[in-house]
Amino acid sequence: MKISFKQVQLPLSAQQLVGPLSVLLIMVICHINAESWSTLANFNRTAIIAGEYWRIVTGHFFHTNTAHLLLNFAGLFMLWLLHGQYYTVQQYVLLMVVLCTATSLFILGFSPDLKLYVGLSGVLHGVFVFGSLNDIREGEKTGYVLLLGLTLKVLHEQLYGPSADVSALINANVAIDAHMWGAIAGGIYSLFYFLWNQGIQRKA
Repeated sequence: MKISFKQVQLPLSAQQLVGPLSVLLIMVICHINAESWSTLANFNRTAIIAGEYWRIVTGHFFHTNTAHLLLNFAGLFMLWLLHGQYYTVQQYVLLMVVLCTATSLFILGFSPDLKLYVGLSGVLHGVFVFGSLNDIREGEKTGYVLLLGLTLKVLHEQLYGPSADVSALINANVAIDAHMWGAIAGGIYSLFYFLWNQGIQRKA
C-alpha cells in the first residue's frame, strides 16, 4: 500500500486558527484561576449527580499542574498542524462542546471509579479521531495509519495501564478511560457529521 504525504501547508486562515486559539486561551485562564475556580468547575461525579451539570463541560479545561497544561497544549497544537485544514470556527466549537459533553457522560455512565477528572486529553483523542477520519474521507491513506496508531495506544492503556512517567509528570493518575471515551465520542460525532454533510450536499 502506497502512502502519500500532502504538501506541507500550514492552516493559518482565521477559520482554522480561531477555534484552537480560543480553547488555548480558555485553558490558560482556567489554569491561572485554578485555585479559586477548579473546585467549582472540575469534573466531580458527586457534584454533577447533585445537579452541577456545567462541570460536564468545564472540567475538561482545568489541569493538575503546568506540565499537564503544556502536554495538552502540545496535543492541541499537533492536531491543528495535522488537521487544521478541516477546521472552521463554528464546526470546531460544536466539536469541542459535543466531545466535552459526550466524554463526561460516558465517564458518568460507564466508568464509576473515575470520580474526579480534569484535563483536555480525552477530548483531544476525539479530535484526533475526527481529523483522521476526515483524512480517510479525503483519500489520504495516512489517516488509516493515524487511526490505527491511536487505536493501539488506547488498547495498550486499557490492557497495561497508563504511563508511570506521565502520571509522575502531571502529579495525578492518567485517566485512561477518558482517552477511550473521548476517542469513541470522536468516532460517533464524525459519523453523524459526515452523514449530515452528505445530506446537505444531496439537497444542494
